[in-house]
Amino acid sequence: MMAPRVPAGYSVASFDTLDSTNEEARRRASAGERGPLWIWAKHQTAGRGRRGREWESPEGNLMTTLLLAPGVTAPDAARLSFVAALAVHDLAATYASRSAVRVKWPNDILIDGKKAAGILLESSGDAGVDVLPWVAVGIGVNLVHAPTAALHPATFIGAHGAAPSPAEALAALAEAWETRFRVWRVSGFAAIREDWLAIAAGLGQPIEVRLSGETLKGRFETLMPDGALSLLLPDGTRRAITAGEVFFA
Repeated sequence: MMAPRVPAGYSVASFDTLDSTNEEARRRASAGERGPLWIWAKHQTAGRGRRGREWESPEGNLMTTLLLAPGVTAPDAARLSFVAALAVHDLAATYASRSAVRVKWPNDILIDGKKAAGILLESSGDAGVDVLPWVAVGIGVNLVHAPTAALHPATFIGAHGAAPSPAEALAALAEAWETRFRVWRVSGFAAIREDWLAIAAGLGQPIEVRLSGETLKGRFETLMPDGALSLLLPDGTRRAITAGEVFFA
């Protein structure tokens, strides 16, 4: 299939079928490749989301992973998920009503309150390294299909406007990523945080956060400077949530 046009300095590896674009990124990184490279598959046989959940990958949706070597530490790399969330938001807002598109902590994309895209960020995991040798930013966008059995209500861009082809979507995503990534490079995470808060779903509202060993209820107060969710509990104390599943009350 013909590769879409991407910004200068990036390349694209296209596949009809892959087990997972993130797995392909891992294989290439293990072989020494560093990108920046967009890995794109028309179909995945073993796509996955956070916490090892299966990610449905029917043909017609966008399944892609950006492999890159940003030269940052693990905490800084983790905050790249917010950069990706803004880029996917920009893609979705090009085809659906901008006012309907929101980001859900940490990096899901919602259209009219339903999940339309997800992001899975992975890295080398090498112990003892200060700077990660590579990072894989996996992105799945529902263009023309949405899963029927999902943890959260799901939708697809085509239900809210004219859906792009996967190639068109990848081209738009690659441009949006480069724009947002440049902001992160020049102005740091503070600028990304400000833009993220402007389109955050549930900000200031009651939420439920499910952690591995407990469930918390409180108010989504803000996004902290390190990317954690600040949860204001009923007793007036605050918890910094760095990993968990958010549900709106």
